Amino acid sequence: MKKFILSCFCLFSLFLHSQDQVDGYTTSEEQNELKINGLFLILGAIEVDYQYLLNDESALGIDVLFAFDDETIDVNYYFSPYYRQYFGKKYATGFFVEAFGMLNSVDDYIYDSYHDESTNTYYSYSTYDDNVVDFALGIGTGVKLITKRGFIVEIDLGIGRNLFKNERDFTIIGKGGINLGYRF
Repeated sequence: MKKFILSCFCLFSLFLHSQDQVDGYTTSEEQNELKINGLFLILGAIEVDYQYLLNDESALGIDVLFAFDDETIDVNYYFSPYYRQYFGKKYATGFFVEAFGMLNSVDDYIYDSYHDESTNTYYSYSTYDDNVVDFALGIGTGVKLITKRGFIVEIDLGIGRNLFKNERDFTIIGKGGINLGYRF
């Protein structure tokens, strides 16, 4: 599954990179961004974000996360394409809103209880379900700041709802962080 996600990410970035030229000339603004989430590095996961700027107000991107510490993060991985709309005065900066999809995998506990009327006793149990895969749709917001040399600092937060396995604890899923990167 990881090889599939990595292959999709590479194909998407090649496709977007091929769109940099208009009539054989490169556009005046840099249109690619590569960022890493510093918050998730501290928490035990690596999240890489690639973004292609469509124009001065909108962008397409992909977030890919892989967790390496099962103790602090319940999400094993996610693959999240998104569309962003910017409201800043500079080229694709400032306040933004986004819509995203997210293919995610989590480790989940299921808690349940029942009542035996004949003995008037309550019983409860829990089971562990490893690697539950679901797809979510969601929205997010944030702010992006960029220096003249192309260094990026971005703070974002998003929330989505898993669509298929609603009996789980993870019907609502979030994403966000403090991203550091570069525009090229």
